[in-house]
Amino acid sequence: MNQLSRAGRPRPSLRSLLQQDQITVAPGAYDMLSALLIEQAGFSCLYMTGNGQSASALGLPDLGMMSLSEMAERLRRTVATVGLPVIVDGDDGYGNLLTLQRAVREFEAAGASAIQLEDQVSPKRCGHELGREVVPVEEMIARLRAATDARTSPDTLIIARTDARTGHGLGEAIRRGRIYAANGADVVFVESPESADEFREIARAIQTPLLANMVETSRSPYLTWHTLQEMGFKIAIYPGTAFLAAAKAVQDALAAIRQSGSAEPLLDRLMTLKQYHDVLHFQEYAALERSYRGQAAEAGGSGR
Repeated sequence: MNQLSRAGRPRPSLRSLLQQDQITVAPGAYDMLSALLIEQAGFSCLYMTGNGQSASALGLPDLGMMSLSEMAERLRRTVATVGLPVIVDGDDGYGNLLTLQRAVREFEAAGASAIQLEDQVSPKRCGHELGREVVPVEEMIARLRAATDARTSPDTLIIARTDARTGHGLGEAIRRGRIYAANGADVVFVESPESADEFREIARAIQTPLLANMVETSRSPYLTWHTLQEMGFKIAIYPGTAFLAAAKAVQDALAAIRQSGSAEPLLDRLMTLKQYHDVLHFQEYAALERSYRGQAAEAGGSGR
């Protein structure tokens, strides 16, 4: 078997990670290269950020413009690239309840370990922007029941996100989180709490595995995963770190070329070409091709 291929290899599930004592830290992957970097950095899980995927695939903001088919294809490619469990951002389910069920089936077939669904109205907005509106609780319960009925494996987790905190207060967000947990959510995600004390209150009030979202320069305080683990959270996602770092690095490099004539002032901040090739397993793939050609030449010669 080609040892560079991920096909058929066992992959840990997010459910199994949640049974461990330590928190699961999942940085956001916005494309396949960032997914590789996350895996090679030693993380046990990755979060497939809808925001980053929309930017990298379409050059568009996180306003629900990426289709189910586009996201499912990106998920398939990500799962084929790395051996980590993948949490996929399913937004509001891409339409009605039947479309949501199709999304769950598509994502599960593509290899998702967990599917995140939210209680925003459509069209959705980025989770740290003002002006987000949420559907009635009954609508989200229907979404969760449709999702849990659609999955084929109990190892595929359903993560319920509520965006109620910003417009309706912490109490309503906690109330929704408890209801969602009672109606099929395996993990609850209260989006954009506004203080460390609010994170602590969420951890005290909701007795279901909890996810915390750490977005740099956003509405929430930026806490370490160690702090979140002490509070009782089971998953910490860092969805924007990689694409914010990459966008700034590319801007700086291009500005250097524009202003100085080359990126030489930034060379100490760039990967070498060899380091870049190592990330992509360049030498291993080249050796694999040579081995097949060598085997073919040997087989052809022996038949003379």
